Amino acid sequence: AVARSREVIEKLAVADLPYYGVSTGFGALATRHIPAERRAGLQRSLIRSHAAGSGPEVEREVVRALMLLRLSTLATGRTGVRLTTAAAYARLLDAGITPVVYEYGSLGCSGDLAPLAHCALALMGEGPVRDASGALVDAGVALAAAGIEPVELAEKEGLALINGTDGMLGMLVLALHDLNGLLRVADVAAAMSVEALLGTDRVFAEDLQALRPHPGQRESAANLRALLAGSEVVASHRGPDCTRVQDAYSLRCAPQVHGAVRDTLDHASLVAGRELAAAVDNPVVTLDGRVESNGNFHGAPVGYVLDFLAIAAADLASISERRTDRFLDVARNSGLPPFLADDPGVDSGHMIAQYTQAGIVSELKRLAVPASVDSIPSSAMQEDHVSMGWAAGRKLRRALDGVARVLAVELLTAARALDLRAPL
Repeated sequence: AVARSREVIEKLAVADLPYYGVSTGFGALATRHIPAERRAGLQRSLIRSHAAGSGPEVEREVVRALMLLRLSTLATGRTGVRLTTAAAYARLLDAGITPVVYEYGSLGCSGDLAPLAHCALALMGEGPVRDASGALVDAGVALAAAGIEPVELAEKEGLALINGTDGMLGMLVLALHDLNGLLRVADVAAAMSVEALLGTDRVFAEDLQALRPHPGQRESAANLRALLAGSEVVASHRGPDCTRVQDAYSLRCAPQVHGAVRDTLDHASLVAGRELAAAVDNPVVTLDGRVESNGNFHGAPVGYVLDFLAIAAADLASISERRTDRFLDVARNSGLPPFLADDPGVDSGHMIAQYTQAGIVSELKRLAVPASVDSIPSSAMQEDHVSMGWAAGRKLRRALDGVARVLAVELLTAARALDLRAPL
């Protein structure tokens, strides 16, 4: 399929009529026809000019993810690259060569142009990379050490290497994996808090949860029931002498909140699955051999769910912080010492751990402000509406780091409280 689509491009390269990306300039410069003898220089210039990112280095796992996803699209045979170019890109990954990609540069439309251009630059043997050991070296040196010949790009190939949503999609797929693990941790933390705060597990009963049949809620409640089954602490206050009518929302509504996050995760997974099956490039070589411009590079579908997950992540951390705070207040912690301190007054216990949580939760609320509602025109108004999906992915990664830290404080605090419930 790759070879067949390349044949189409090579026929157009010698045609009299101009074709976008093959024999013309790019973006707002698409009306300029480029003579044949200057087209190799055109592709090289495209990559050099677009590798204009700035800021901190992007994490290795994100760069490898976006490269793998770009390779996936090259392998569909819809982009018109040569098979040797796709194979060389694969060899970069196999050799553990990771181009240096920067935080800023993508608007999430026409794809993640700057991040992908820095990767294509490395394929050409130019620019900084990290080798398999993590050392910062020149791309030419790293390629030579791995026995990879630098690629001299042919017609259309520069465009094919940079016109995709691979950076934002890579961050989405990684976030789905991370958040799935964090949700399991959140259920464990919530169960520990319900137990140690002398809460009830009756509200998690299957028939009560079935009255509101959201699948995520059902799964979270089932986890809580399993985790609390056989607890001596829960059993110790289950009798008729227990005067508490109902628990605070942060305990009682854990399945509803954790479950809503799970359902959001499922929706984002659906979008990611569709995007993983896509061949995003512009122009594309169709199955019947046409070369057509399109708008599939727009990152809106991915940007929206990246933002949606940041909202859900902020709320998951928020309810965790509220459970933690209950442990520290003698008016609400059912007989535990102030701040769970060993010697209150001399020792502040977990007081400042909760401050740390509170600071992170406040930041998560700021990170929940969607990037995808923003747009700024570029390329002389040719690219007049952009997705900001890359920015949505960057802030989601920071948000998930914050959620992990907040849950860690809840786990630590609930464990301390359970120790104080001994000998139960």
